[in-house]
Amino acid sequence: MIHLGPVSNVVGVLLLIVGFMMLTAIPFSLYHGSQDTQALLLSSGLTIAAGLISWFYKFHSGAQVNKREGYLIVGLGWLSMVSFGALPYLFSGVLAHPIDALFETVSGMTTTGASVLNDIENLPKGILFWRSMTQWLGGMGIIVLTVAIFPLLGFGGIELFVAEAPGPTSDKLHPRIQVTAKRLWLLYVGITSLLCLLLWLEGMSFYEAINHALTTMATGGFSTRNASIAAFSSPLIQYTLIIFMFLAGTNYSMIYYMTRRKWTRVWNNEEFKTYLILVVLLAIAITPVVIQHGTNSWEQAFRDTLFQVVSLITTTGYVSADYTTWGTPVLLICVALLFLGASAGSTAGGIKIIRHLVFFKISINEFKKLLHPQAIIPLKLNGQPVSTRIAIHILVFLLLYLSTFFVGTLVVSMMGLDFETAVGAVATSLGNVGPGIGQVGPTDNFAWLSYDIKAVLSFLMLLGRLELFTLLVIFTPYFWKLN
Repeated sequence: MIHLGPVSNVVGVLLLIVGFMMLTAIPFSLYHGSQDTQALLLSSGLTIAAGLISWFYKFHSGAQVNKREGYLIVGLGWLSMVSFGALPYLFSGVLAHPIDALFETVSGMTTTGASVLNDIENLPKGILFWRSMTQWLGGMGIIVLTVAIFPLLGFGGIELFVAEAPGPTSDKLHPRIQVTAKRLWLLYVGITSLLCLLLWLEGMSFYEAINHALTTMATGGFSTRNASIAAFSSPLIQYTLIIFMFLAGTNYSMIYYMTRRKWTRVWNNEEFKTYLILVVLLAIAITPVVIQHGTNSWEQAFRDTLFQVVSLITTTGYVSADYTTWGTPVLLICVALLFLGASAGSTAGGIKIIRHLVFFKISINEFKKLLHPQAIIPLKLNGQPVSTRIAIHILVFLLLYLSTFFVGTLVVSMMGLDFETAVGAVATSLGNVGPGIGQVGPTDNFAWLSYDIKAVLSFLMLLGRLELFTLLVIFTPYFWKLN
């Protein structure tokens, strides 16, 4: 039986966090005189009020959150957060239609980066900061934040952490889940602050530096400029963003080990090695092609290539150059990167490299068994055996991901999108990347799409951010059985 008291309490806490975080945009609104302070205050007040009501509904401490309640909290929590997170857009008049406001908020909190806003540079500064903040909150997962700072509620945090944390691994840095979540968030806050300082010193205004720091570490890709990172011609800024995008796509457990100088443990991690080698090889392979398409220098060609490879593989979605003009072979590679994803346990979206690694190892083992049917060939990752349950889970996830992509492409195609745009829109939404191909490429946005298509893509963004199972399990009849 599902107990609604703990569900309501935790959803209330999430709304309180969202409501109070809206207030962080007000200093920027006042400083720039952008006339959106009232909209932010009203949105924050309503969100906090709703959070208090939900928090105190059947409030009691010491309740245990089981698996069903954990998944329900994640599903209802995200639905509540994106709904109330859309209020500043509506109350300020930046986006008049609820579907547009919901799309922008879902894109922000799922760190997708797809936008329906046409003239970003003329947006009110407070609203623009809130737009960046939605990505930062969604990056590591606001529910993990709740587990870290609200143990006073007495809820069993492990179920929330498992439902929310991206990727198939549960590499804990400490036996207590609250300590793990706190360490992850301290890393997240610390690296974000460092990036903000560096970008400010390298020539960005403080406002632009903090916005880009928030959306880089979230692998979200929202920018304060219409041309994204292409608007900043400084090679130093672009190389800095490349480094921090790469870090944001790295398993935070590995970053933690880096801070502890446990380099052997980092380098022995197969996912990290694959991630690093793949980025380097793709940058080296694509750079000569970019030169052939008119880039003036080898350095700029390498920088543009490396930037776009890292941006796509980490699902950040920043744009420094239009990769759709680099020829069909490169375009196909970029489409493949929409499905790849970076490391599990990072803020990146996509399938994740670790799942591809396990699938590859399973395939190799099957070939070996064709030659040696009686052989017992263990499946190992990082020198440790992978359980049959995890292997099956990954195979089912891959099949479900591709099936969702196929069905989503079919649905939006039936709604009027051409094939290339449908593929790009669904792949980038499900993978939480941002730019796609076709008419939703790196120099386009999603504003021209119909409201029906935007609603479908919003659902796909949530599915991708919550790793499919977390959201889809709620729609199964088994979930609602009493026993």
